[in-house]
Amino acid sequence: MSNKIQRFLKKLGPGLITGASDDDPSGIATYTQAGARFGPKLLWTAVITYPLMVAVQEMCARIGLVTGAGLMGTIRRYYPRPVVLLILVLSFPAIVLNIGADIASMGAVANLLVPSVPPFLFSVGFSVLLTVLLVFWNYRKIATVLKWLCIVLFSYVFIPFLTKTDWLEALHSTVIPDIEFNRDYFLALVGILGTTISPYLFFWQASMEVEEQQQRHLVVDKRIISNMETDVRVGLVLTNVVFFFIILSSGTVLFHAGVNNITTVEQAAQALRPLAGDMAYALFACGIIGTGLLAIPVLAGSLSYMLAETFGWKEGLDRKFHDAKGFYATLIVSIGLGLAIDYFNISPIKALLWTAVLYGVTAPVLIGVILHICNNRSIMGDHVNGFWPNMLGALALILMAAAAVALVVLL
Repeated sequence: MSNKIQRFLKKLGPGLITGASDDDPSGIATYTQAGARFGPKLLWTAVITYPLMVAVQEMCARIGLVTGAGLMGTIRRYYPRPVVLLILVLSFPAIVLNIGADIASMGAVANLLVPSVPPFLFSVGFSVLLTVLLVFWNYRKIATVLKWLCIVLFSYVFIPFLTKTDWLEALHSTVIPDIEFNRDYFLALVGILGTTISPYLFFWQASMEVEEQQQRHLVVDKRIISNMETDVRVGLVLTNVVFFFIILSSGTVLFHAGVNNITTVEQAAQALRPLAGDMAYALFACGIIGTGLLAIPVLAGSLSYMLAETFGWKEGLDRKFHDAKGFYATLIVSIGLGLAIDYFNISPIKALLWTAVLYGVTAPVLIGVILHICNNRSIMGDHVNGFWPNMLGALALILMAAAAVALVVLL
């Protein structure tokens, strides 16, 4: 039995980290807002988005394994340069804003736990720590630490069990969508789609598969593809289970207490304390910090891979700084710019709004490109899409395009 568990755990890697990083502080803020405003009504989205995420992330992973190049590198090789530059121009500010919102959230929540230390000192400390570790540690160490950090996500699973939860209502909202035809509901729905099916995850997934392939000298065959699929599906189960429980926690505690206007994660943590007790408050706050430490390397790393693949720089978290200066410079600058956002009086909520807009514009284009690549035998050989990846990928494309249009109309 223990050998089976060990073999299963060995299959987990890039997919697990990618899935877990999707529940970053900015995502937690979005899910908390949805729960506080609408109670458990949006729990059904955790079920609906799972197969769509799996389809897209498996395609990205397959591209990395088959081509031996990241997503941007593959696009650069087979698509006109204006397409590459358009994706880069839209993605760079969105990812930097996302990093900034996450850093600010981590600093604010850490200040709640240790009020004697100002939030900006925590933000600076987290930024410096992550930058140093990413520059000086090799890929294997970073991947191991990120995998262990996934454990912090379970802090959100425990919160509903520490409070009075109507599990029948939760089950009903999970199985039967309760849709409200108003602006606020659709803004929450668009926000959930944008923060769950995020373009930066596409780039990270493909690049990490390439890193794993090079590290372990893998030869791509059916077993490797099967292991990748297991990894992606388990990782995304984790992210959607956590996303489900965050909406359930805020929908149970905050919504029923009449606390409906939550705009930041620190507000959510402060509101939880008198309503759900110190344990729920501490779990929520510590989860924010842990998920930030997990997500920021993924965000900054995805941007570094994108630029390196676009301009032909040497890349990889396993390279030394002097051997991949452009790659690491991008990583350092992106975290630095994210930290600076807090000092330009750009609120985390505004940063998240613009991030959602840019992701919403980028995601449909990228999913369309990914589908095109994965149906091209000259690129993918025998590993082209089957019926279900195409069906689910097309549905993801339609939903994300509709979400982008809705976001523009509703703003």
